[in-house]
Amino acid sequence: MIPSQEEWNNALKQRHGEVLFQKFSTASVAVCGLGGLGSHIAVALARAGVGRLILIDFDRVDVSNLHRQQYKASQTGRYKTEALTENLKEIAPYLQVHAVTERICEENLVSLLSGADVVCEAFDDAEAKAMLVNGVMGYMPGVYLVAASGMAGMGTPNTIHTRKITGRFYLCGDETSEVSENISLVAPRVMLCAAHQAHTTLRILAGEYEV
Repeated sequence: MIPSQEEWNNALKQRHGEVLFQKFSTASVAVCGLGGLGSHIAVALARAGVGRLILIDFDRVDVSNLHRQQYKASQTGRYKTEALTENLKEIAPYLQVHAVTERICEENLVSLLSGADVVCEAFDDAEAKAMLVNGVMGYMPGVYLVAASGMAGMGTPNTIHTRKITGRFYLCGDETSEVSENISLVAPRVMLCAAHQAHTTLRILAGEYEV
């Protein structure tokens, strides 16, 4: 049985308090890339009560994604935007989702991210990461960016951290480990980095910033 919206909101208010509930429920966060990082970020933000998520990805769910991403085996072959929206609605039925099945680029970046308070970068490709960072920092004043760098391998989880780069730009990860033939991605370490990104986003929405 799905709880009513009133029951859902009251449960969140009991956990967060009225002030944080209002800040989270009226916020809009964009998640760019819905793989190992982005799918976990989206789930964490939905559970926390963020009111609106903009989900951007052009890819489909592949069997190779299932070991570290928030999809089901039955969703293989479906667009990630559609599959993740379905999963999020099961978790947070009153969440507003704007799903964009499109490749984000310099030309459409500002329009696709319009309305976002915070943008979470969750790409695999270095060029795409740089494009998003440059675009948000250069053309979207007042919008915060939470990006990731380094979460591969079996190294200690204690090297995953969050660092404030500039006033509106945060970087999560160990900043060194890259995927290669000898270093792969494993779910727990990817999830740790995603958790840093999600929690940093919530701190920003709450008005609590890194020094």
